[in-house]
Amino acid sequence: MKNRIICLSLLFAMAASAVAQNDENTYRRSSLYSLLINHAEQPFSEEIRTAYMRIPVPNKFNDHNLSVRVLMMDSKLAGAKSDRENATISDFLERNQIASRLVARWFNRDYYTGQCDMELIKERGLYNASEFDKQLASRSARGTAMLQDAGEELIGNTFVIVNDIRYFDKSKASSVLGSLASISVNIAGAVAGVNVGQMDDLVDKAISNVKGFKVRINSFLYQLVWNDDVAARFYQEQYSATADAAKCTAFNQARGQYHLRYVGKVESKGNITTYVGDNQYDPIALVRKACQRAIDENVADLQRNYEEFRIKTPLVTTDPLTAYIGMKEGVAPGVKYEVLEVVEQEDGSHTYSRVGVIEPMKNLIWDNRYMAEEEGAEGASLGCTTFRKVSGRDFAKGMLIREMSR
Repeated sequence: MKNRIICLSLLFAMAASAVAQNDENTYRRSSLYSLLINHAEQPFSEEIRTAYMRIPVPNKFNDHNLSVRVLMMDSKLAGAKSDRENATISDFLERNQIASRLVARWFNRDYYTGQCDMELIKERGLYNASEFDKQLASRSARGTAMLQDAGEELIGNTFVIVNDIRYFDKSKASSVLGSLASISVNIAGAVAGVNVGQMDDLVDKAISNVKGFKVRINSFLYQLVWNDDVAARFYQEQYSATADAAKCTAFNQARGQYHLRYVGKVESKGNITTYVGDNQYDPIALVRKACQRAIDENVADLQRNYEEFRIKTPLVTTDPLTAYIGMKEGVAPGVKYEVLEVVEQEDGSHTYSRVGVIEPMKNLIWDNRYMAEEEGAEGASLGCTTFRKVSGRDFAKGMLIREMSR
């Protein structure tokens, strides 16, 4: 039987009975666990930690966060400027068996009984629940292909980003720290009835200092190792849909056999961030903006540098060509995107075939960065980015696009 080309819009229809999602969310995403390295000795340590905990996982990824989100470190991370794997970070991830914890979360594994289920995989993989359970139980050829597909395209695309955030403009540290405190105090004063005109003058001076607040972030990317051998061992020896003491013990004893692969590292440029809008007097909102924009910059750079981490997002319309990505994902004039068609192989697994190339139109790039709309930034109200066709045949709604190497 010839390979069948699947228009993704058909998958959307199939998925509707299994999981309710918006069109822009109905595609296979990578899953992300995001960690912060926080330095207790540096200025704004607590503000950065608080702000970081408010930053959501980028909306083009599945949230695969674990309970631990912050790693405290007393001293500067050694070799922060090196692109090589950082031993301190890798050792932490290994010692705390993060890889096995990510696997356990995929299968909603009960820590005490070892009982697992496929609900999260079904939800994220857009499979019909009853058919999935039936195929899994029967171990038919199709069931194996479905599991293999889910494992390779979903579980295997689980990533960990470790963000080492530092306030690096040391010359302004004391004045900015004082400014943040001044903003909080003066807002409290306003509530207590202090002269508003006097308070405004003080806050304006504080804001002029805070506008120079900058952070630099080193983001280290890891990928869960999930291949045929790892998957087979898990399903055969450790997976159980009911409480099973033997399989529970087998998984616990095998935790050290699950690993993360170091992919690479990028560093944000530390651009100066300005603050306007409704939250301009909220110290945590100010710090969050600096941190979130730098993290978004790093995520976009990691996708650009490492193909396995690149997101694939669907075309929302074809006349004009639009997609729900923008400046937050690194969209810029001249950046090319390949248009991909999903191809089902004879064994039921899927591959992607390029059918054309598109690029964003210069004045129609969505500025979806954090607080861009509050600032009234150009392009913030677009809601999507519009592209033009560079090459290829006619495209269909739901076909995936992925950034090409620059």
